[in-house]
Amino acid sequence: MDDQNKNLILATALSFLVILVWFVLFPPPEPSVTQEEAEITALEGDEVQTPSATSTVGEATATTEETLPEEQAPRVQIDTPRLEGSLSLSGGRIDELFLKDYKVSIEEGAPIVELLSPVGSESAYYAIYGWAPGAGLAGADVPGPNTLWTLEQGEKLGVDSPITLAWDNGNGLTFRRIISVDQDYMFTVTQSVENSTQSEVGMAPYGILARHGIGEDGDLPGLKNFFILHEGVIGMSDGTLSEVDYGDVRDFDINPNERAQAEVYQVKEDGWIGFTDHYWMTTLIPEPGSAFKAAAKYDSRRKIYQTETVLSTLTVAPGETAEVTTRLFAGAKEWEAIREYQAEGVQKFIDSIDWGWFFFLTKPIFWLLHNINALIGNMGWSIIGLTLIIKAILFPLAFKSYVSMAKMKELQPQMEALKEAAGDDRQKMQQGMMELYKKEKVNPAAGCLPILMQIPIFFSLYKVIFVTIELRQAPWFGPFQDLSAPDPTSIMNLFGLLPWAGPQPETFMALIFIGILPLLLGISMWLQQKLNPAPTDATQAMIFAWMPWVFMFMLGSFASGLVVYWIANNTITFTQQYLIMRSQGYKPDVFGNIKSGFKRTPKTDDK
Repeated sequence: MDDQNKNLILATALSFLVILVWFVLFPPPEPSVTQEEAEITALEGDEVQTPSATSTVGEATATTEETLPEEQAPRVQIDTPRLEGSLSLSGGRIDELFLKDYKVSIEEGAPIVELLSPVGSESAYYAIYGWAPGAGLAGADVPGPNTLWTLEQGEKLGVDSPITLAWDNGNGLTFRRIISVDQDYMFTVTQSVENSTQSEVGMAPYGILARHGIGEDGDLPGLKNFFILHEGVIGMSDGTLSEVDYGDVRDFDINPNERAQAEVYQVKEDGWIGFTDHYWMTTLIPEPGSAFKAAAKYDSRRKIYQTETVLSTLTVAPGETAEVTTRLFAGAKEWEAIREYQAEGVQKFIDSIDWGWFFFLTKPIFWLLHNINALIGNMGWSIIGLTLIIKAILFPLAFKSYVSMAKMKELQPQMEALKEAAGDDRQKMQQGMMELYKKEKVNPAAGCLPILMQIPIFFSLYKVIFVTIELRQAPWFGPFQDLSAPDPTSIMNLFGLLPWAGPQPETFMALIFIGILPLLLGISMWLQQKLNPAPTDATQAMIFAWMPWVFMFMLGSFASGLVVYWIANNTITFTQQYLIMRSQGYKPDVFGNIKSGFKRTPKTDDK
C-alpha cells in the first residue's frame, strides 16, 4: 500500500481523535461581561429578590399588602392549542405551564413536559412582573411578588381571550395587568398604573424569571450537563449574545450583609434575557427600542437562580395613567416559531438555539434538513436525503481526489523504483518523488481533502441532531422511534425483533451489546477500507484492521440519527470511490483484499 493511502487512513483516525479530545478539553469559552452592582431591595418573606427603581440599595421593607399562602391563592386557567396550565393571583405569577405537543419520553402513557411549576413544587420555576418603587414610594405602595390580585376581566387565558388583573394599593394608585398569549409560546404582558393622588409618582416596571433548587452536582435537576450544550442564562444585548452556565451564575451570589452583586447588562435599544435548557426556554423580552437593565443573579440562602429586566423609571402625574408592554417566551425552542418571533422584531432570537462553533455550517444544514423533512415527512429518510445532497455538492472535490488516488496507484511501480534507488537516503527519495509528482501532475495531498471537509460537516450535523428539538423523539421506522437517542436494538432483543428493550443507554452493557446501526457503521467503514490492500507493515496493518470496529463501539452511544448519516455517507463514498477509480484504469480488488486480510498477508494491486 502506498504512502498516500496510509496517510489518508491515518488522517481520518487522527482527525477524529484530535477533534474529540479538543471538544472535551477545550469547550467554547464563556463570553466575558462586566459585573456591576445590582439595585435590590430585599422584601421579607419574598421568594425572589425584587429590583429597586432608586440608585441605592434599601433595607428590608415591611409590606402591608394583602397576601395568601401560595397553595391557597386563586388561580386562572391557561389553555391554548399548545399550552395548558394556570397562573396564580398571588403575585400574578405565570407559574404552571405544560407543553401539550411534547412528552417526557416515547413510552406509552408518558406525561407531557412541564416547563413552569409553582413555589412548593420540587423545582419551582415561574415568571413575575411588577413595579419597583421610586423616590417617595415605599414597597407597600407597589405590587410585590406576593400581592393578591383580583381577576377584573376574563375567565380563562387563551388565544384571543386575554385576562385583566387589578390591585388597588389603598393610597390612590390602581395597578392593572393585561395578559394575552398567542397560538405558540409568546405571552404579552401590559402593566399599567393609574395615579389618583395629588402628587407625581415614579416607578420602574420589571420582569423576573426565577428557578429554585440545585441538585447534588450543584446544578438544577434535569439538566443534561453536556459540554457541547449551553444550559443556563442566555441573553441578547444590542446584538451581542451572552451565555452564562448555571455554575457561573452562582458566582453572582447575593450577600444580604453587603451591596448585592449581579451580572448586569445595560441594553440601549434591543435585547432579551432568560434561561435556556436543552429543548426549552423562558425569555423576558422588552419591546424593541426600549432601554433596560438585564441582570442575572443567584440567592444562595434560598437557592434561587434569577434573571430580570428593569425598564426606565416612569413618572406618572396626578390623574394620569402610564403603561408598558413586554413579552415572555415560555416554550420549546422550535426553529420555525423562534424564526417567526425574530421576524416580528425580537433581535437575533434564532441565536437562542445553540448552533455551536460551526454555526456557518450548522444553520444551513439544519435549514436543508428541515425542508427535506417537510417534503418527505420522515426524519430518518430526510437524513439520508441530506447525505445525498451533501455528497453531490462535494462531488467535484471527491472526483479530483479519487482521480488523484488512481493516478497514485498508476505511479506505484515508479515510486517503488525510486525507493530502491534511494536506499536509506530519505532526502533523495523525497526529492525524486516530488519531481515525479510534478512531472505527472499529481497532488499527493488531494486524497485528504474529502476527509478534511467531512470533519466540520460531521460535527455540524452532530450538533443539529443533538441540539434541535425537531430531532427530539423523531421516528424513523420499526424500533427506531427517537433519532436523537442511541440505537435501542441489540443482540439482547435480536436487534429489535423481540418486543423488549435493549440495555439502557450509558450503561456498561450498552457499550458491549451494541445495536444494528453501529454494527452496520463498522461494516461500512471496513468495506471502504478494503478498497485498498492492507499495509505491508504489520503494525500499521493491525491498527487499520481494528479501526472500523473501534469507531463502531465509539459511535455506538451517539444519536442514532448521526449513525444513520455516517452509514449513508460511507456507502455513498464507497460507491463513488470504486466507480471513479475504475474509470481511471485502476480496479480496486475489494474481495481480494478481504480475502487477503483474513489470510493476514498483504495482497498486491491488480490492474
